[in-house]
Amino acid sequence: MLDVRTGRLINKPSILIRDGRIVEVASNGASVNAPADARHIDLPGMTLLPGLIDMHVHLDADPLYGGYNSLQFGDRFWSILMVPHAEKTLDAGFTTVRNVGADAWNDVGLMQAIDEGKIKGPRVVPATYSFGATGGHCDSTFFPPSMDEKSAYNADSPEEGRKRVRELRKYGAQVIKICATGGVFSHNTEPGQQQLSLEEMKAIVEEAHMWGLKVAAHAHGTSGIKDAIRAGVDTIEHASLIDDEGIALAKKYGAFLSMDIYNTDYTQAEGKKNGVLEDNMRKDREIAEIQRQGFKRAHAAGAKMVYGTDAGIYPHGDNARQFSVMVRYGMTPLEAIQAATINASEALARKDVGIIEKGRWADIIAVSGDPTSDVKTLESVGFVMKGGEVVKTP
Repeated sequence: MLDVRTGRLINKPSILIRDGRIVEVASNGASVNAPADARHIDLPGMTLLPGLIDMHVHLDADPLYGGYNSLQFGDRFWSILMVPHAEKTLDAGFTTVRNVGADAWNDVGLMQAIDEGKIKGPRVVPATYSFGATGGHCDSTFFPPSMDEKSAYNADSPEEGRKRVRELRKYGAQVIKICATGGVFSHNTEPGQQQLSLEEMKAIVEEAHMWGLKVAAHAHGTSGIKDAIRAGVDTIEHASLIDDEGIALAKKYGAFLSMDIYNTDYTQAEGKKNGVLEDNMRKDREIAEIQRQGFKRAHAAGAKMVYGTDAGIYPHGDNARQFSVMVRYGMTPLEAIQAATINASEALARKDVGIIEKGRWADIIAVSGDPTSDVKTLESVGFVMKGGEVVKTP
């Protein structure tokens, strides 16, 4: 069993679970105080890890429908697609996800259906609608004025930002997601553009923190990253054009960086076939290696980092493919695993996931081999348990 706090591999562990929670952990063949009628699960030759956490997914997005191809379907098509996407994510070993942006309150409905045991899926931390400036990355930007397409949650002043926080929390948001800069897969925005002011972001963060909510900021551009950190944003998503000052600010303020450095491999290989527009493909190409080099520098400098993939830009269930890219750009396998376990639980401010220890949910996965030697073993998870319930067996 991997102890993600220390990085030690513990031989012959025994874990006692009751009512979905871990109540005892023993090692080196020692017995736990299990009742005589306890169910026994033996996994010889496998390595146990905490259930993995992906801090940036979009479960109601499907990469097969890029550009305008999505318009061939009705609105509820995307709600239904969340069901198989959630199951694939859980089967891949990701027992907790943060869904940072969904349409029509889809992620709240999904969370409720999973929590009620109606469908199979990970623990979902919903952001509901992501929001930002009128005409910005979080707005609807692909249509002419005659169609009057726009987000209902645009915020163009500090007070509008405060109101959006209150509205989204009212209907189920457990994290607030804002768009501080332009983006790759929007129209008429560039990743480097800052689109929310420092004052607007400060008001949003202050309001969210007052209500006990964390804030995630989509921020590709250099100035937007730095102002988001200065505003007190908790996690910076993408951070593609981060500079050395931005890295220093992240360390100073304790902001986590969630950098999706795998998905370009998929989008550049499959995006055109899926209908992604050339302008979006261009932006994706331009920032890909810059982002990866920024990741390498940020890690080397000691910035706090979590595992966020932007699943939905590439197929759900392939979440673990990012581990090997993180290792290629400077992390050890253990550090990459910690980004998806103990670091992510800290960024979520949750003490019930991310570690195999007494009191936490029995979210446990198992792989053949040693993931601290070959992190690619995490791409083939053989056993998944969520809350003490076995959902996948070898």
